[in-house]
Amino acid sequence: MKKLFLFIFTIITFNSFSQNINNYEKPPVFPDCESQSIDNLKACFNNKLNQHIYSNFKVPQIVFDENYKGDIKILFEVDNEGGVSVLYIDSVYDELKEETKRVFDSLPKVTPGTYNSRPISFQYSLTVKIPLVNPETVQSEIEKTETIKKVTDLDEIVSTEFDSINKNIVKYQNLEYSSQLNIPFTHTYYARFDANMNGLGTNSHTASKPFIYDEVAKYYDFEAEKKALIKGSDSWWSKKLWDEHLVQVQGKDYWFTIDPVFDLQVGKDTEADFNTTYNNTRGFYVQGGLGKKFNFSASVFESQGRFAQYFNDYAESLKAFGPDPAIIPGRGIAKRFKEDSYDYPVAEAYISYSPAEFINVQFGHGKNFIGDGYRSLFQSDVTSPYPFLKLNTKFWKIKYTNTWMWLKDVRPEVVVDKAFLTKYMANHYLSWNVSKRLNIGLFESVIWNNTNDRGFDINYLNPLIFFRAIEFETGQGAGNAVVGASAKYKWNNKVNLYGQFILDEFSLNDVKAGNKSWKNKFGYQLGVKYYNAFKVDNLLLQFEYNQVRPYTYSHNTIVLNYAHNNQPMAHLWGANFKEAILIGRYNYQRWFADAKFIVGLRGFDFNDGTDDFSYGGDLYRDYNDRPFDSGVEIGQGIKTKTINAELQAGYIINPVSNLKLFTNISYRNFNPDATTLTTFKRNTVWLSVGVRTDLFNWYIDN
Repeated sequence: MKKLFLFIFTIITFNSFSQNINNYEKPPVFPDCESQSIDNLKACFNNKLNQHIYSNFKVPQIVFDENYKGDIKILFEVDNEGGVSVLYIDSVYDELKEETKRVFDSLPKVTPGTYNSRPISFQYSLTVKIPLVNPETVQSEIEKTETIKKVTDLDEIVSTEFDSINKNIVKYQNLEYSSQLNIPFTHTYYARFDANMNGLGTNSHTASKPFIYDEVAKYYDFEAEKKALIKGSDSWWSKKLWDEHLVQVQGKDYWFTIDPVFDLQVGKDTEADFNTTYNNTRGFYVQGGLGKKFNFSASVFESQGRFAQYFNDYAESLKAFGPDPAIIPGRGIAKRFKEDSYDYPVAEAYISYSPAEFINVQFGHGKNFIGDGYRSLFQSDVTSPYPFLKLNTKFWKIKYTNTWMWLKDVRPEVVVDKAFLTKYMANHYLSWNVSKRLNIGLFESVIWNNTNDRGFDINYLNPLIFFRAIEFETGQGAGNAVVGASAKYKWNNKVNLYGQFILDEFSLNDVKAGNKSWKNKFGYQLGVKYYNAFKVDNLLLQFEYNQVRPYTYSHNTIVLNYAHNNQPMAHLWGANFKEAILIGRYNYQRWFADAKFIVGLRGFDFNDGTDDFSYGGDLYRDYNDRPFDSGVEIGQGIKTKTINAELQAGYIINPVSNLKLFTNISYRNFNPDATTLTTFKRNTVWLSVGVRTDLFNWYIDN
């Protein structure tokens, strides 16, 4: 009861404080408005600005030629010295943008607004209608309309005012958009600025993810994006719901924000016996900075859920040693909740420090991704979070990423004193912008464990070595190394081509012999992205093909496989597969829609007592258990055709916290050639609707 009272008291206090702010604010004063009372200053400012725009705006000829009717959206600022400057313009024609800037450049200096008698900056959002409307005509018509008593804004020209921003007082300034914080990696949100980072002439590095804000801000204006989506009124509740962080505090050398986290959804699996699926996630998300070079972030989730039956079965197939029944893919170990649901807490956090402009260091608990596609054959984010240390170094045309990770093997056979086995992984990824069109990447990775009390091998801390050489020096069974290469080519400003090649083991003699040896363990990815497809703004179309040969990523010492917490560290399907993916993503203001279609071929083990061979798809099998050395092909074992289709649409409630209202429908057809206890035909339609703080990717296409 005391906690409830304290919470209510805090909310009331925040609300009272926000309401009292307006009592100390005085808006900017336009010339010739000095004699007006404070209550009329805003209306006078609006009217004078209205008249200035109408009198000085010269409509470009192209607008008349094409008989255009629409509007111009403008964000502008009156600074604490009275200067008026345009921050952002959105219009169909560049000519309208240039004319708008010219008109605003011709505005006279105004008397700055104040807060508590101190000059501050005010920012406004405007919508200018085309064709222009005579303000005097509009005003007189409104005054004649009996149903409208008073007009305080530019009549159909100026829309709502939003928060004043001023460096002279402690007022939050959206500092995360220029910080060293990671942009939460979701494919849906990254699609918003993908075209900006991959346009001709940008010369950007886009494979190593998540990006940091400071890196992307060179190509994409996060501040303008959020301001263009301003929706709420001046009330505290409206701002917090639609436009702001729940808590945002800024001082001279520090800032932080706090947001609640939700993933509340309910749905139906047409194949399952239970009535509904659901997920109930609550938590909080903290971001902050100390000075200009040090940032931190933490998110804590408490969740209960029951999913589609195939997803539940997959989660239980990942079960770790101990009484807990499942590992929720991408999240972590889950205990039983009620009779048929799961309880799975998750915590992620990291610190980010940039001692110099060319280097960023991160240490934390989370996930990483390397690639330009929907999938990655190098390192993906399909696993549970893990501890990591990451260095991003940029110089000349190079970006060099070093990542060291502490992973877990949670199988019963490797547990000692009820503690999971720790293994280590180190990655190098070098991205080189050869030209403004071509990027080439080189990748290497090694996994080792604590065999012979080896611990964390200091040899792998060297950021400039080849892991194959170190692996050879420490013994053939000391580690498992893979190498790879990637490329990205900008065909034009709208079309990008990309690809990856991963090599685990290779025998040139067997390739020449053409016997399809098991030793040739490799995979590749080919993809294309089409931005603003078919001249539709913000429409991204993507096609991708992936295939990985059997036994890739596996090892004869199973603990050295390319996996963590019983989940692959690269592609969700492990190995022994090929797939084609078609994706469409579209956003308009706060609305978004995603569509995805995947068709694939996979090979599974029988595991039925009569055939216990490893056919190369399960990374937790010893590759020495293979049935033959040659004639190895993708799809061997239980050949299984799969189809995954997904359609999601929704509305962004709060763009700063990425809180979304969404509905999702997915279809999955799983059709193996043979039926066992773990592989049998399934045909699932999964419907769900909910509200989610979108901070990470959910992969339900296993």
